[in-house]
Amino acid sequence: MKLDRLNAIFSAIDLINNEDPNQITFNNISHPKEYIYGQQMTNTLDQHWPQANELLKIAVRAQHIKRWHLKRVEFDLGKKGYFKWRIALGKFHAELTQQLMQSHDYTLEESLTTAAIIRKDKLKSNSDSQTLEDVACLVFLQFYFNDFASKHSEEKIIRVLQKTWGKMSEQGHGIALTLDLPEHLSALVGKALA
Repeated sequence: MKLDRLNAIFSAIDLINNEDPNQITFNNISHPKEYIYGQQMTNTLDQHWPQANELLKIAVRAQHIKRWHLKRVEFDLGKKGYFKWRIALGKFHAELTQQLMQSHDYTLEESLTTAAIIRKDKLKSNSDSQTLEDVACLVFLQFYFNDFASKHSEEKIIRVLQKTWGKMSEQGHGIALTLDLPEHLSALVGKALA
């Protein structure tokens, strides 16, 4: 792994995500939302998958790169519109990362491989795509679940938890069950898995 090249691409991703107009409070300080998300994704990967390869590390950091560019309101209401938005986002994140990588000494092949991970191509058969999905689910549970749960009905929360669980690997499940969640969230996870 060429650390200089990896650090340069991380800096380029962070620079873009630092432009996010959406703010999130983290450690009592307001930060650009997607910048913090990228850090949380990388930290979760490093903690649970320390042997992750360079391209997976980039995909994880860039998973939400410039996410605010494609707004949910620009797509139709309902499930169909939501899925169109999610697919468009995946393609957008992948293409932007591919361009960044090629301007930072990565080969076309390396950038295409990373783009495929970001799009989560062959999710159940590509271990890197699966790890990215596991990391995203763990970051949701650890950092965003409480806020989500405060805004939705128990029925919807349980449905989302069951879908999230279905996307994860056995390893992801094992890690999720060790997360130190507040009691009310642990109870919801218990109901979803019952």
